Amino acid sequence: MKNKDNILASLDDRIRELTINMEKMKLAEYVDLLDNPARLLYINFISGIARGLGIAVGFAILGAVIILILQRLVALNLPLIGGYIAELVKIVQLQLGAQ
Repeated sequence: MKNKDNILASLDDRIRELTINMEKMKLAEYVDLLDNPARLLYINFISGIARGLGIAVGFAILGAVIILILQRLVALNLPLIGGYIAELVKIVQLQLGAQ
């Protein structure tokens, strides 16, 4: 009988632990979200807008930093880099003129 009580106590402890872990995972909230497709679409739409805005702002900042660095390199008048940038400008101008 004691062995059966020990097994039941052990199972009870495991069930409590499982319940606590499920509450930590917020499984009920996730299931509620899946049951409401309109809310799921809304949340995904808002997160997509935020992600796109973050990418745009990050790209703009990165582009500005690269342009700033290139301007400083051109101002230094380094022969190798200056010649490369001049050649790049000529190629772009030729492509614009060809259209």
